[in-house]
Amino acid sequence: QVQLVESGGGLVQAGGSLRLSCAASGGTFSSYVMGWFRQGPGKEREFVAAISWNGGRIYYADSVKGRFSISRDNAKNTVYLQMNSLKPEDTAVYYCAADRVLRGTTRSDFGSWGQGTQVTVSS
Repeated sequence: QVQLVESGGGLVQAGGSLRLSCAASGGTFSSYVMGWFRQGPGKEREFVAAISWNGGRIYYADSVKGRFSISRDNAKNTVYLQMNSLKPEDTAVYYCAADRVLRGTTRSDFGSWGQGTQVTVSS
């Protein structure tokens, strides 16, 4: 099973940008669908973005379309989430997720998870 480690979180002012990274190990990274989810204070974990093994299919939650961008570098076993025009409501722990098949965009559709990285957007 693939192991995932997120990085790049932090504190940023509203309107700012952050880029999250997720490094994978222990599996054939290029064979995995990769996703990003987030869990805000007192909220359930929600889908943010997903990318197919070769980047040919990309999906975003409506709440982040036009502001966030997911990408991957299979040579580096890393997936990224570029977050622009951040809002206070984007404050959450952001989780990287992986699975061998893109079955959907719910939490149960991904079998491997990282520990998360905190993103805090101040107003």
